[in-house]
Amino acid sequence: MTDELRGLLRESAEAHQPDRARMLARVERGMARPGTARRSRDRERTRALSWPRMVLATLATAGTLTASALMVVDVDAVHDPDPPRNPSAAGRAVPPTAAGSRTEDGPLWADGSVDPHSNAYWAQSNVTLKAGEPLTALVVELRIVLTEGVRDTGNWRTRPAADFDLSARQEGGFLVYRWTLKPGRTVPPGEHVFAGQYDHATGGRDAKDDTYRIDATADAAKSRAAVWGGFA
Repeated sequence: MTDELRGLLRESAEAHQPDRARMLARVERGMARPGTARRSRDRERTRALSWPRMVLATLATAGTLTASALMVVDVDAVHDPDPPRNPSAAGRAVPPTAAGSRTEDGPLWADGSVDPHSNAYWAQSNVTLKAGEPLTALVVELRIVLTEGVRDTGNWRTRPAADFDLSARQEGGFLVYRWTLKPGRTVPPGEHVFAGQYDHATGGRDAKDDTYRIDATADAAKSRAAVWGGFA
């Protein structure tokens, strides 16, 4: 390189003055871009994280509603069953409820009534049983609410007394008569009556809360049946 060329280059370099303002602007733009991109990436990451949370919240809500619906269905399915049958028809019968009366089951039919000969001081409650087949086991229970003055004065049945074991006692707020057919004895088809007699306070007595129940085993197929009800 000649001395003349070196001189020309030195003069050109000394004559060049950089534009500082433009350089600073370019630096600022360069710094701003990464920040903008970072903020954009942060927003995208926030959206990505929000979707699973939203999905989980939705599923949790749906699960809660489903569980609640199942609980409602389960509660609605709950109802009071019929009074259970006595498997042996020889133990203590389960008292019926007036709201759940069942007067017919298989070969059995029954009805409860206050005898028309009852008066202002004394009453007789009749349980009428109709059997469509011979019965090899039978329990008849009559329950009289212990309203004022109720006291046992006797009982009877149309079947032979020797065929039954009888108990008459107060229990659980009732005067309870229970006839149990003895082993080896049979009740033939037909209509049979079992009655309890009792004193009560002077005046008409309301029998609406009195109940009866009958458990039996039919001879033909050893099938069990039960009926129960109240008194008009």
